[in-house]
Amino acid sequence: MKRLLAAAMVLCLLGFQLCGCGGGTKPGDQAKVPDEPGVPEVIKIGHAVALTGDASIWGQSESNALKMWARKVNEQGGIDGKKIELVTYDTRADSVEAVNVAKRMIEQDKVVAIIGAAQSGVTIAMTAVTEPAKVPLIGTTATNPEVTVKDGVVRPHTFRVCFIDPFQGTVAAQFASTELGAKTAAVLYDVGSDYSSWLAQYFIEAFEKMGGTIVGKEAFRTGELDYRAMLGKLKEGNPDVIFIPTAQKEAALAMKQARDLGYEGKFLGGDNWGSPDIIELGGSAVEGGYFVNLASLEDPDIQDFIAEYRGEYGSDPVLPNPVMAIDALIVLVEAIKKAGSTDGDAICKAIEEIKDLQALTGKITYDPQTHNPLNKPAIIQQIKDGEFIYVEKYVTS
Repeated sequence: MKRLLAAAMVLCLLGFQLCGCGGGTKPGDQAKVPDEPGVPEVIKIGHAVALTGDASIWGQSESNALKMWARKVNEQGGIDGKKIELVTYDTRADSVEAVNVAKRMIEQDKVVAIIGAAQSGVTIAMTAVTEPAKVPLIGTTATNPEVTVKDGVVRPHTFRVCFIDPFQGTVAAQFASTELGAKTAAVLYDVGSDYSSWLAQYFIEAFEKMGGTIVGKEAFRTGELDYRAMLGKLKEGNPDVIFIPTAQKEAALAMKQARDLGYEGKFLGGDNWGSPDIIELGGSAVEGGYFVNLASLEDPDIQDFIAEYRGEYGSDPVLPNPVMAIDALIVLVEAIKKAGSTDGDAICKAIEEIKDLQALTGKITYDPQTHNPLNKPAIIQQIKDGEFIYVEKYVTS
């Protein structure tokens, strides 16, 4: 009997300890676990990137590069001892999907900032979510001016690490005029693409300003694959160069069809040409074509990164997206350190104050009025012998 009484008293005591004076633990409540010593806090950074679809050739390489660089940052102590955790979602380069991704990152994953997207229209769509939430968004290869400035007013929480389309169009026009000796030019563009339409306009304005003559301008609608009628009209003007500011698939088909029609002049394009697909689809027709890009495998400033990527993944990165995403991460790490906070407004203020920050593609200084990097050079590349050949780094005069 004494043993039974003792056992009962022990059970009662345990019951009081488990239940406590407040009535005990409710079903579903999580017990608090003390922080493990030596385990740092985590800073979550979102990455909105196209991992499937037509843009995935860049997006997958971008994701690989960013993971590799985030690991390097963490191995070097992270951000003041706190580890970076990348939260990556596939946007499919689709604006609706990207908005959903941004909501998920902010509301569920609690990211402090987002890197992406690569496409201007997709990035602009995401600002409808990121701006009200005051979450910094840094576009990678989103070159449309309206990404960061809308109706003359800067978007407070949106930045980019690339040059903008007016600069790219001016570079293309000046290169055509001064380096290719072009006196006349024609333009074929995609009227359904803001990127293509605006880049065409910026090229035309800059080329005419330099004394050149635009002898033809033709537009097609997104999804069209036969441009022979339009190219036939452009050929009649006998232009020294045809500027085709479209994605790689459309550009390759256009150049092939232009050669079939007997056009013998030069081709020029924008940064969307920078995919091996253009060579595979266009074959000999694209040989000799020039285009403006954000980065090149032969750029001496990024050779260490190229070697690291090859060592990690056994292939070359598909530029320019990987290096621009890394530049965005470098900017964020610096801004969070300087702000001493993960508050969105504090991070944005710190980004605005960045001057001569050494990033992967060069030094970055931000214009607080536009949230664009100042004096970002362009890369001129040529398609030669089935490869992208580095021609020069180019700045406008």
